[in-house]
Amino acid sequence: MNADPFAVRLAADRARVDAFLARAFDARQTAAPRLDEAMRHGLLVGGKRLRPVLVYLAGRALGAADADLDPSAAAVELVHAYSLVHDDLPAMDDDDLRRGQPTVHRAYDEATAILAGDALQTLAFEVLASAAHPRLPALMLTLARAAGRDGMVGGQALDLAAVGGHPDVEALATMHAHKTGALIRAAVRMGALTAVVESDPRVAALEHYAQALGLAFQIHDDVLDVTGDTRTLGKASGADAARDKPTYPALLGLDGARTRALELTEEALAALAPLGEANAPLAELARYMIERDH
Repeated sequence: MNADPFAVRLAADRARVDAFLARAFDARQTAAPRLDEAMRHGLLVGGKRLRPVLVYLAGRALGAADADLDPSAAAVELVHAYSLVHDDLPAMDDDDLRRGQPTVHRAYDEATAILAGDALQTLAFEVLASAAHPRLPALMLTLARAAGRDGMVGGQALDLAAVGGHPDVEALATMHAHKTGALIRAAVRMGALTAVVESDPRVAALEHYAQALGLAFQIHDDVLDVTGDTRTLGKASGADAARDKPTYPALLGLDGARTRALELTEEALAALAPLGEANAPLAELARYMIERDH
């Protein structure tokens, strides 16, 4: 039986960014080996690598070479990994399982997990700053804004504030646009800016794609939290309901949430029209992101 070409490409991109990330650790000795181990545990043990894949696919669609995309792909994944290490902490979501493995604070300790997250975040900007690219300032600014108070961190603050509350669908969308969507948009934008200048109209088209896709991705995650099992998800299922966190299934019902995710995916696909035939891998990824089981 022939392998699915999209699955083969996805696996190759995951392997590529994993190899680049491993080299970032292997290139030098560390003064704190246990911290290094905790960082590796939070970064290199499992993971779908969807954000780096988005960097690669967006950049390739506009003509960028893989070697030029590697730093942005690695930096986005490092920021994502740091966010997961900190989100799992007792003061945040207090999770014991991530990617089928003990969370960093369980495998090591809480203080080490905090430091590991800090170090993963700073390593992201070190990796990106070490790249030679004419639009490096724009790449760094894109990642910084997506990671900070107006992006992922701001979204986490909104998420914590919403526990036990009853936000409407619009407020929930705003929260997820920051907590999850900001880094997905950054991944696509960084891939695009590696290839072309910001004024290229295809950059705006890709950002529209990423905005719709980011929310569809989160809605599907909410659905999986209800319908999935812990072994497949690699983390505890039903955790959102147990913490009384607002979700799309809670507000719209399972069928309503699935319908909204499909609508957003169609919006994302339509946004790719200006790319012509080059949009095919991005379209396949969009479908994969709402069909995945974990």
